[in-house]
Amino acid sequence: MDFAGVRVLVVGLGRSGRAAVELLCSRGALVRATDLKQPESAALERLRALNVEFRLQTPEVFENVEWIVLSPGVPADLPELEAARARGVRVIGEVELASYYLQGPVLGVTGSNGKTTTTALAGHILRHCGIAAQVGGNIGTPVCALVETSRPDQWNVLELSSFQLETIERFRAQVAVALNVTPDHLDRHRTFENYAAQKARLFQTQTESDFAVLNRDDPTCASWAGLTRARVRWFSVQGATPEGACLRESELWLEGRPFMPASEIPLRGLHNVENVLAAALAARLAGASPEGIRDAVRAFPGVEHRLEFVRRLRGVDFYNDSKATNVDATLKALAAFDTPLWVILGGKDKDGDYRPLREPLARKARAVLLIGAAAGKIAEQLGDAAPLIFCGTLEKAVEYAWQNAQAGDTVLLAPACASFDQFENFEHRGRVFKELVAKLAARHGQEGA
Repeated sequence: MDFAGVRVLVVGLGRSGRAAVELLCSRGALVRATDLKQPESAALERLRALNVEFRLQTPEVFENVEWIVLSPGVPADLPELEAARARGVRVIGEVELASYYLQGPVLGVTGSNGKTTTTALAGHILRHCGIAAQVGGNIGTPVCALVETSRPDQWNVLELSSFQLETIERFRAQVAVALNVTPDHLDRHRTFENYAAQKARLFQTQTESDFAVLNRDDPTCASWAGLTRARVRWFSVQGATPEGACLRESELWLEGRPFMPASEIPLRGLHNVENVLAAALAARLAGASPEGIRDAVRAFPGVEHRLEFVRRLRGVDFYNDSKATNVDATLKALAAFDTPLWVILGGKDKDGDYRPLREPLARKARAVLLIGAAAGKIAEQLGDAAPLIFCGTLEKAVEYAWQNAQAGDTVLLAPACASFDQFENFEHRGRVFKELVAKLAARHGQEGA
């Protein structure tokens, strides 16, 4: 794609938007950028250095351009975008833009929960097996920023969200993975069906030479076998999959043969068994050996903010699952523990239904510590399932749990909500949680176990 001299507007100046600006400028495009808020000074300085004009987002900004590139956080159905399309303007997303220049095959991972762990693990396996790979997308490095370091002989292992897949056209994954689909981001996609349809796009752009790795236990994922031209390979924790990956009793199987005991997975929860099966199968299709996969899984350190053990203080364990930004993720976190729980819930509501949390909280929670803007809605939907403590802030929730927890209990941050009411993102929320726990340890002279 030749962008030399082409007038392009980049909408949204988060990490992905800034990476899109850099890539377009390197290809000679005439770029201007917009956002609903003023960028930080360093970002503005970089735009000036690139000779990129910045304007706050208004309807007029969308005029007199030939292409529009959207950051993932920008809804694709804005009225200004619909009007631009009607004028013949091409509207694409950052991932689609990157695909015009990205070298090497793509291993793409989507799903409502487990994407980051599975993506990181797949990249870890490939590199452990001596297969060149770089990791990015919705995890860490934007896809546009991976273009410069991409090579024809190197895999691009990408976490892909519904926001990113909503705007793909030609982007294609040689190996595409679907982990699960449960209600999420309904504040943006409005219906579950529309949300699922955006994720399904990853499989609709595949060809007969590609592979689709699908969760046979998830009805929505399983249905995508009928819409992709790719060769389908299944993974399951509920039954045998001879050409895929599965859990049989306590053993993980790959392509019809056992390759490791489930007890050797260094991650908590049945959902992480699913993640390992998906990553192992995808990596196998990318050339990894069963032996190398097994050794890599054993050595995998896990991912920050995903059921991350923080420390033990006075016999109380603290776990950071700040990435649990929807109800299904919180359900999986709850299922990973047999100890009595102090569960921190709340944040920015994404039009979630919190009632499915009632039963596991009734069985496992000593109390639910409510924070953030969604606290009232969560309390209303949980009712009397467990004692509810309105803490307001994460700091007060951690302090309350510390004052009341007993040895053998677990304090679990698994909010079931987005973080944007009080934090920059879920990573920021998780870091603050860990800092608060560290302060407890310092205050009481304990390093923890």
